[in-house]
Amino acid sequence: MTTIALVATSHGTDVAAAQSAITALVDAVGEAAPHLDVREAFVDVQLPRVDTALDLVDGLAVVVPLLLAPGFHVRVDINGAARREWVVAAGTLGADDRLTDVMLRRLAQVGATRDDVVLLGSAGSTDADALRSIDEAAERLATAWGAPVAVGHVGGSGTPMADVVRAATRERPGRRVVIVSYLMAPGFFQGRMQRCGADLVTGPLLDGGPVADELVSLVLDRFAEAAEGLDWSAGGPPRASAGPVVTKSGT
Repeated sequence: MTTIALVATSHGTDVAAAQSAITALVDAVGEAAPHLDVREAFVDVQLPRVDTALDLVDGLAVVVPLLLAPGFHVRVDINGAARREWVVAAGTLGADDRLTDVMLRRLAQVGATRDDVVLLGSAGSTDADALRSIDEAAERLATAWGAPVAVGHVGGSGTPMADVVRAATRERPGRRVVIVSYLMAPGFFQGRMQRCGADLVTGPLLDGGPVADELVSLVLDRFAEAAEGLDWSAGGPPRASAGPVVTKSGT
């Protein structure tokens, strides 16, 4: 079986807790798939940058964005770096029902109940595709929660989170307002979300505790989906068989 690289690529951060949380996910993916060469890369702030990481790969590679929605960093940084015959880029992690499952767990952890008004909080984006993906994540959560879930953003061009919180408080007086954090890890945007006036704010998808199995399976499935598009005749190791053993973990 030929080993190919899974280059897990996140935004990058200078917040130590966020760095640890993302690295824990990358490590968990490597432990779950020892047949893969799992590497960590970034599009900003931290090193190695994704293009540099790919330069160090000896063979075929799949870049898996550890990002929740498409946007500039996917379109420019990741897809740009993946313009090599022996590399393909996977889709972003969201929207997906496994992310919904993790968000439901975070709501339970803060004691949210069906009497609360639940909002989805995002870092935000100026990219239309990213905003649509975030809206879809809220729709999936609303279906699972059994009540409407409005979306607020702490950056980008979407409706500001603080405005959404104020509207929810005004329209549903006497009910707690709970923001479920649709962020990968703690850091700058999580801090902004906590200052938007909600009664409760959940932890992000990676909250410093054990890495959710759902996130590991999601990364591996994005890898498997993209790996089907690898061109085994264009560089990389010689094709000794039909390709690597790549399995999906299910949705």
